[in-house]
Amino acid sequence: MTIRPLVLGLLLASLTEPALATAIEHVRRGGIHLPLFRTEARQADVRKRDTNSAGIGVGDFLDVTYNVLVQVGGIETPLVLDTGSADLWVISKACTGNCSSTVPLYPQTTFQSTGQNVQLLYGDSRTGTHAAGPIGKDSAGVAGLAVADQYLASIIDTNTTLLETGSAGIFGLGFPAISVLWRQLIQAQLNEEPPTISGRALADVDFRRTPFPSFDFLTKTISFEHHKRQNTSLRSSPEVIASFDTYGPLFTRLVADHRLAEPMFATTLQRDSIDIGGNVGQLSIGELPAGIKSDSLTWVPLRAYTPQEGGLPPSSDAPHEVYPLVWEIAVDDVYFDGAKLARSQLSSPSITLSALIDTGNSLMRGPQDVVAQIYTTLGGETFDCALPHNLTFVIGGKLFPVDPRDFVLPALSDTRDGCVANLASTDPPGAGFLYSWSLGDPFLKSVLAAFHYGNLTHPSQDPPRIGLLSTVPADSGARLQSAVSAAADNGGAFTATSHLAPSGTFVASTTGVGGVPQATAVPANTTTADATPVVSSAVRTPVPVVLLWAFCALVLGLSYL
Repeated sequence: MTIRPLVLGLLLASLTEPALATAIEHVRRGGIHLPLFRTEARQADVRKRDTNSAGIGVGDFLDVTYNVLVQVGGIETPLVLDTGSADLWVISKACTGNCSSTVPLYPQTTFQSTGQNVQLLYGDSRTGTHAAGPIGKDSAGVAGLAVADQYLASIIDTNTTLLETGSAGIFGLGFPAISVLWRQLIQAQLNEEPPTISGRALADVDFRRTPFPSFDFLTKTISFEHHKRQNTSLRSSPEVIASFDTYGPLFTRLVADHRLAEPMFATTLQRDSIDIGGNVGQLSIGELPAGIKSDSLTWVPLRAYTPQEGGLPPSSDAPHEVYPLVWEIAVDDVYFDGAKLARSQLSSPSITLSALIDTGNSLMRGPQDVVAQIYTTLGGETFDCALPHNLTFVIGGKLFPVDPRDFVLPALSDTRDGCVANLASTDPPGAGFLYSWSLGDPFLKSVLAAFHYGNLTHPSQDPPRIGLLSTVPADSGARLQSAVSAAADNGGAFTATSHLAPSGTFVASTTGVGGVPQATAVPANTTTADATPVVSSAVRTPVPVVLLWAFCALVLGLSYL
């Protein structure tokens, strides 16, 4: 069938045809990663299951990226949920750049500056996107779980379009070692020059990867008050590892302070395009969602990076510890339409196959030659939307298919028929991170994913790991075909919706595969359905998905891996 864009009134009226075409091509090839919108937040609406766990609903804008409400210094504002980074930053009321906003900005009234500044660089050489401001500390929390003296960046100068898309910053859920703020703060404590700082820098539109951290400063002369010593053994001081408790990211500080029943969080992401519904969007903190048992998940340890691989040097009092850097797990094999895909020839065969699990990535990204093999099987870049395809990752000996409804995206041009894949190439591993795949939201909509930090300072005592539970129904292919048929009846256009990040959790009346709570499609201009939030969700408004993706591309100024 032909998926054709419809007119979206005055929204795109001022855009030239070449600009629209360029934006569309950017989305199709590189993906976009935009934040969502918000609801009015009321603390009492957050559902706490016990004193050490909580849950909060996740907002969704066109299945592009997801956000949650975060409390920072007395305000509550939506921040992008990002397992691929580890820093907390929020745009300040003192911002002098592109800072017009309909969401709450950080007032800085209780901000305690360290006297240091940070500049976070995003995008590629053509966009020159940046976010800069002072580093300081303030209270911060999510779903009613808060810590005092949380270090964050208060952004006062930016040319990103983050605010235009409804979020005020980034909520990084990664490990301390990849935190830009942690490295700068601990290096200042060690009386060294501040490190070269960058955010999720993107050297090229087709090769997007979190910058690999450098720990070179730990091999130089370090000073603690009046005591100096030369460290030449690639070994951290105990103070460096202990600084996780003070300078670390918000979520890892909740873990370090023993504030959670378990040192973990779990995500389920809803589907707001192609076939609206799927899993209920929710961030579960300190435990799995209600009714889900740990032994129903497939648990896989994270890759740890030795100092020889560029990883964090261990403390001198625990010299045999090896630390994770990102949420990266081993992949046994990859299958497409039932055939096992050959391993990439672009990286060393000595590097074991692995994947980053990343909520901040709107696509699935893999080795260039493997992705090319998939497109060869598809018969080209565009294909029949109604023909279900099966991309499956074997992880921990179990099959984890991507729902066919999440594998596809309508072709974003009047000159093309059918669909394209939610798939792009990334650079091969070897220099820096060792993962070959980055599995973003299309994969994460097909699973319940649990992220277990374990013991942050002594990972051998409680190893970090990820647990996965497939939520793809057996009839997912038939459901895709039904959605395509409905789009044909709708003039050839799929519809998509967006909804706001709620201040409470969703109460689902149905469960799907594995007992995971399910969302339900909501009619236009309504706020309740079988899966309804404790407080009002956003109004869902069906819009032709092709135009919404085009609009996203046009306002895009900040991209994520």
